[in-house]
Amino acid sequence: MAGQPPLHFVFYFAAQPEKVWEGFVSPESNRTIFGGAEFLADLKPGGLLQWVGPGPDGKSTVYVHGEVVNIEPPKLLQYTYSLGQSSMRSRVTVRLVPETEATQVTVTHDLWADNDPSYGLTASGWPRILSRLKTLIETGKTFKAH
Repeated sequence: MAGQPPLHFVFYFAAQPEKVWEGFVSPESNRTIFGGAEFLADLKPGGLLQWVGPGPDGKSTVYVHGEVVNIEPPKLLQYTYSLGQSSMRSRVTVRLVPETEATQVTVTHDLWADNDPSYGLTASGWPRILSRLKTLIETGKTFKAH
């Protein structure tokens, strides 16, 4: 299985890595960025991750689920990723590298199956998510999702 090409994004946040890390892992920032979704996470290798919120019918639904592969706060978070109830998995790697007055944030989303239908949605979603997180961390507020 050759898979689809990796998604790769690099942003610079005007904040220290610890603050950026909190933005990625805190329930409050996740709730803000993902329109009220709850981030449920056991942040250790093998721990489960879920973003859960109301579905179209108003009932609770899992938007994204996965498992922590590797974690080194505040430098590295790597986890598997499945959209909704899909059993297809890909992998997300978030790396934070301190710079003089900023943190370089690199997100690589790889190990895609050729037929994973979430690829297109995810490819357009990451820039929005990272832009919203950057704005939240730097200003304390963010813009609404489209």
